[in-house]
Amino acid sequence: MAVVGSDHDLGRALGRIAETAASLTGARHAAVSLRDEDGAGPGEPVAHATPPEDEPPAGGSLEVPVRVQGELFGTLHVAGKDDGEEFSDADLHLVRVLATEAGIALSNARLHSAARQRRRWIDGAASLTTALLAGPETGSTTTHALTVVAEKGRELAEAATGAVLLPHAEGGMEVVAISTVLSEAVRTEAYRGRIPPQSPVVHQIYAGLAVFSDDFADDPRSISPISRHYGPTMLLPLRSNGRVLGALALCRMSGDRRFSHTERTLGTQFAAQAAVALVLADRHRDRERLAVFEDRDRIARDLHDLVIQRLFATGMLLETARRKALVPEVQEGVGRAVDELDATIQEIRTAIIALEQGPPEAPPGLRTRVLREAGAATAALGTRPSVRFTGPVDTRVDDKSARALPAALRKALAAVTASASAPPQPTRVEIAVDLTAPLPDGRPGIRLTVTRPDGAGRPVIWERPLRGGFEA
Repeated sequence: MAVVGSDHDLGRALGRIAETAASLTGARHAAVSLRDEDGAGPGEPVAHATPPEDEPPAGGSLEVPVRVQGELFGTLHVAGKDDGEEFSDADLHLVRVLATEAGIALSNARLHSAARQRRRWIDGAASLTTALLAGPETGSTTTHALTVVAEKGRELAEAATGAVLLPHAEGGMEVVAISTVLSEAVRTEAYRGRIPPQSPVVHQIYAGLAVFSDDFADDPRSISPISRHYGPTMLLPLRSNGRVLGALALCRMSGDRRFSHTERTLGTQFAAQAAVALVLADRHRDRERLAVFEDRDRIARDLHDLVIQRLFATGMLLETARRKALVPEVQEGVGRAVDELDATIQEIRTAIIALEQGPPEAPPGLRTRVLREAGAATAALGTRPSVRFTGPVDTRVDDKSARALPAALRKALAAVTASASAPPQPTRVEIAVDLTAPLPDGRPGIRLTVTRPDGAGRPVIWERPLRGGFEA
């Protein structure tokens, strides 16, 4: 017992117990058989004193349960005494003592294994939170966060696939992030598929309850199109503050070992931690975006209240100097400087408008679309076009006109680019979007004007009523 107790390797410890049982009782065969972690089935022998025989050894046999604190872990079996006699009461006593020692060794091994497993899941949850709060280097923050949850969950559960499901706009749930060792075709099928709202799995998830299955392909609760690929599966609700955000699916292949009771518990706890981490990461990003918007507002105010006012005052001084100048060349030079200042003021106002745009994921307004088209033409023109907006273009223009105007602007800029001088000579272009000037028939409308200050080419004018389909 001292020798057995000093060995921390479960396989070697149980092997020594089987060898000791055979030696002390004179048995030709001894084996320790263990039940699985959840106590299902008698289990296969995991340690032998001698190789298993095709025929049962002659003579009697003894089979003693391996228990710890009343819990059945397996059995210690000896059979076939060397002298062909039956086992005595002393033999039975020895086997019982060794079975007790086997239970202790098994209990210690499983405690160590469970502790290591819990530590791994805890470390994984901590690294998940760190990764979510750090955010991606590039790309969508939301997609990054959900993908990290799927990847980390699959890694910790030793699963073939980890997937995050969110509510679908038409009911049910859909896969929005997946990490899998399966083929790209399965990944594509997962993204295209949807778990319908009538699925029992969906109802259970929305109720905040986990779904466990030992064979998801044959589970009557599963009507997902990709369930045929999987065996043992955990569907864990991502729940925070009583609200179900979605679900984390962790799936093993058909024929793989099923999730133990400990793994189910740890997986459920990980999903709860992941939901909290997702909420914290989202709030962290909101605070970062708010700080950026506050900086943008401050810069826009400074540009408007300080820079533009100073440039305007400088322009007034130059205009006064131009009127007082007696030399025509001086008047002409000062006039060009005033024009440049006016253009600079317009550029700063365009920059202010750009600073006041919403977050990138928000649907772009008409101002943003016009500025994007102007920015796209910068390389071809050699300088960024100046843009002027008059009136509340983001609130008064209907969707149809808001879609048509950027297309008309793109066409006009292409025409200007085609007629522009070859680089490196820049071609200046002025873009005006006016919501205050009436149309030729007197109706209120929106007018787009694209002109060249140098007088080259004809101005391009596009008009449309605020409501309706007329276009000139």
